[in-house]
Amino acid sequence: MKKLFNPWLLVFACVSLGLAPFFPEPHLWGKLKWIAGGARGMQPLDWFDTAVHGLPWLLLIGYGIGRFASRPKKLIKRD
Repeated sequence: MKKLFNPWLLVFACVSLGLAPFFPEPHLWGKLKWIAGGARGMQPLDWFDTAVHGLPWLLLIGYGIGRFASRPKKLIKRD
């Protein structure tokens, strides 16, 4: 089966878009802390921003799960 994309592109997207801006803390990390604290005062634009910065991470996790699930199962020989 032909690869549809390079998985390193997802890693690059996670590091660049998923964590930008880097200082004083990664943007996604700040949004996740805000949501964990009850998400009081979050506007629809904040939710959209969280989705945009979180999408590369979700795709990378999904790719990892797909790779792990599609590995061939090793047969155990029983004598």
